[in-house]
Amino acid sequence: MEPQRTMKPLARSAAALLFAILAFLGSTPALAVSYLWEVSSLTNRVYLFGTVHAGKASWYPLPAAVEDAFEASRFLVVEADVTDEKAMAKSQAATLYTPPASLKTHIPEADYERFRNLLPRYSIPEDSVVKVKAFMASTLLVFSEWARLGYTPNYGVDLYLLTRAKNENKPIVELEGVEQQVRLMDSLSNQETLDLFRGTLDALESGLTDEQVNGLVTAWQAGEPNGVLEVARRYNEKIAGAAAFEERFIWSRHPAMMDKITGYLDHTRERYFIAVGALHLAGPRGLVELLRKKGYIVKQL
Repeated sequence: MEPQRTMKPLARSAAALLFAILAFLGSTPALAVSYLWEVSSLTNRVYLFGTVHAGKASWYPLPAAVEDAFEASRFLVVEADVTDEKAMAKSQAATLYTPPASLKTHIPEADYERFRNLLPRYSIPEDSVVKVKAFMASTLLVFSEWARLGYTPNYGVDLYLLTRAKNENKPIVELEGVEQQVRLMDSLSNQETLDLFRGTLDALESGLTDEQVNGLVTAWQAGEPNGVLEVARRYNEKIAGAAAFEERFIWSRHPAMMDKITGYLDHTRERYFIAVGALHLAGPRGLVELLRKKGYIVKQL
């Protein structure tokens, strides 16, 4: 479903949260910027835009700089095209246990009981998720918490861009694809999966997930990659195994992404609008700084 394009005033964050964000950023920017960068080589330029995977109708249309960059681009580049129904259907089997196995048979009883106790918060029937693998079950809870806070996948930034691209016949290019991302999920060992599952429960029960969601959205809307990185750092400090998970699911993917992005810059004259999760663009190991270190001219818009 395409997000409504009627603009509403953006909801203001609580003052305490705003002050906390500003405290670790050190200062506010003189001019408002978007979570968008223009990257230029000698022969071409592309746009890098950080996204969040759930959102609100009031976010659209996106800031003028983002909308203009999207309009000026010949291609939309995403991590994976989640609107590709065939690819999504093909990957579905990999997210489910083969009977008689189930979530109950793969998760310690105490952790499963904690999981089960959270389901009423989101009006999720137990029998609808008991066949889902632990990684996807924990992801489902996180997205349900986002929705409880008012941010839904139907209004995710990635979905908005994909829907617009298809409506406007703009070609879509994948940096990875659904199948590759499912393989990455399946690469987790049983212990890593259990640690991730338990850590997700800890974060939800303690309110840390709410802090993470609100902090991420605030930093993203302010165009502050340092804020996004700080939110991730605080989460990693408090949740066992989170830093290792971030290493595999964020930073380890960047060499392959860089190969494709530098190819767009050096070997084509076409304009690409590259949309990836916001954390991928943050910090010294983020794509923005990696491109800058390679000598490309990088400017935040």
